[in-house]
Formats: sequence, structure tokens, C-alpha cells
Amino acid sequence: MPTPREVFDRLSEGISEARWEELSALYAEDTVVEHPQRPPVPTRIEGRAIVHEHFTGGLAETLRMRRRNAVVHETTDPEVIVVEYDYSGEALNTGKTFETANIQVLRIRDGLIAGSRDYHDYFQFAAASGSLAPLAEAVENTIPELTPLPERLPSTAAPDSPRGVFERLVYGVSDGKWDELPELYAPETQVSHPFLPNSPTMKTRQELRDHFALAGELSIRLQARDLVVYESTDPEVVIGEFDYQGTTETGRPFRVSNIFVLRVRDGLIVESRDYGDHLSLAAASGRLKELISLLPEDRIPRP
Repeated sequence: MPTPREVFDRLSEGISEARWEELSALYAEDTVVEHPQRPPVPTRIEGRAIVHEHFTGGLAETLRMRRRNAVVHETTDPEVIVVEYDYSGEALNTGKTFETANIQVLRIRDGLIAGSRDYHDYFQFAAASGSLAPLAEAVENTIPELTPLPERLPSTAAPDSPRGVFERLVYGVSDGKWDELPELYAPETQVSHPFLPNSPTMKTRQELRDHFALAGELSIRLQARDLVVYESTDPEVVIGEFDYQGTTETGRPFRVSNIFVLRVRDGLIVESRDYGDHLSLAAASGRLKELISLLPEDRIPRP
């Protein structure tokens, strides 16, 4: 029986080789595939037959992609792996190429994908395919219905453990502890936002102080909710999925999904890759044009 890592390899190699007709066979009959950041609203696909339509329809006709740089995080749950990787691709309708980051949470049971949560850079996909303008309009005109926040349960993790540090980070953001958050990071660190175009890697605590100070000035009120934490077999690494829910300075509500990969050493974050939904958050805060301006000139839609 194939291991979870081998199943992912078969999936990504099939996509790279455009073997779209074969891919659904890697999924269980009752599989559930979720796209938490898919704009304008998250999507959920249930069942192998619908997965087959997804691969042989939209994807086969629009994109050509080849996987690179895969990093597989095995977790303490033997069914679950988290995989970070890049795509080098081409939009078939425009001929424009792209490079995107991706991350997937895969649950493999009996050699088949029983569940998958897939995070892709839809912003870059849309820019390359020439569909960014209608997508941006759809995101701008979509206002989520917020649900009551669940009770925040006390942490059971040691404060300096990877899980404990992750919880302190996201709940510190929730509580607006902007001055305290940089102290969660090592003096020399590596913090990147793979889904934010041209975003520089922050390498020092001072850069993080500036980053969090700017966040504090934006008057965005938010709370982290629905945390799901995957503890890696690497004792320094933890992966956390969660939503930020709140309102912008204009009073517009938002709810955006995130997944962070943290390496914590001696109680401090020495590396973090924060995969956030910058497209939806920019639309909610009235900064969509600013976000689009970060793209190369040939990707910016013109009137």
C-alpha cells in the first residue's frame, strides 16, 4: 500500500504530466476536497466523481503546471501529511507563465486521499490567465456572513513549545498585543508571506517590530478562530490552520483562512511561512488596487 508521501508524489506527478483522466483514482469514493482560500468564497468538493470533473474540466483546459521544490512534513497523525511546493506553470489562454507557492494538508487512508485542504495562489493564477479584473470585482462584492466566535479554550501546550508559541502568536494578534509579538521571534529569523507578491523576507526582530506596528495602525479588529494544529515529526516544526474573523477600519466584515508553518527553537520562531488570503483581506480593507499594483506591469488589468 502506498505511503502518504507516495500518494502525494503520484498526484503531483500526474498534474505535472497533465494526466488529468487518471488523477481521481487517487481519491477515495467519499473524499472531501476543500479550498479554504478560493475566491470569492471557499469551496468544498465531495466525492470522487466530482473530483474527476474538477480535474478533467477546468484545470485541464486552463493551466499547465509542473511541481518543484516539494517539502513534505510528516505529522504525528500517521494519516496526515502537509506539503509545501511550488508550481512553474503557463496559462493556456494567454501563454503567460507563472511561479506560485502552494500548500496542501492531505489525509491518506488505505492508500487513497480521504480528505484534502488545498491552498493555492489564486491571485497569481488569475493574473496570468487574464481573469484578475472579474475575480477582483467578485471578491470586492462578496461580503461574508460572520458566525459567532467559539469560546477560546485555555491552551494545553507548554508556552515555549512550537504549539504554544503558535497559539501565542495568533491570539496575540487577536488581542492587539503588537508590541509583544516581535519577542516571539528569534533576533535572526526568516518570515515570509508566499502569497503576497514581491513580499520581502523579514530577517530581524526590528523588521518584525515595524511590521506589527504598521498592522496596529490599520485599526482592523480581528479574532483567530477554529485553530487546527498539526504537530510534525520534526520536534521544531508545527503547522497551524485557522481563520481570522473581524471588521476593517471601514466596518466591513471579513473572514479569511490562513495556514502557517513555523519552526520554533528554544521557544522562539526562527522560521515562518505565513500563507494568508491577501486577496480577500485587501478587498475588505479597500486596498485591492494597492495589492494589484505589486504585480509585474504585464499582469495588471487595464480598463
